[in-house]
Amino acid sequence: MEVEKSGGDGGDRTRIPSHWYWAMASVAQFGWAVSSYRKGYAGNHQLMPLKAFAVASLFIGASTSASVAFLKASGIHKVEDLMEVGTSIRTGLGIRPRARDE
Repeated sequence: MEVEKSGGDGGDRTRIPSHWYWAMASVAQFGWAVSSYRKGYAGNHQLMPLKAFAVASLFIGASTSASVAFLKASGIHKVEDLMEVGTSIRTGLGIRPRARDE
């Protein structure tokens, strides 16, 4: 795990890159979703749609957190960075540049 030194604010604090937080959040949400899914539904049948929605939201949240962790770990922080990666992939595949890229 890389540790960054921040010294611009007058203090020498050690910062952990934020993609680890996103990855841990993803793992926690995914574990909670799997646990809830495996437990099934017990209780009032009228609340079953609410539990199904909650479990589905946990799976969606886990995938979103994992995506953000991947983007932060790979150094993509802005939309421009992502567009630059897309351009380099298209160039590497031999696809002509888009009209607005020229």
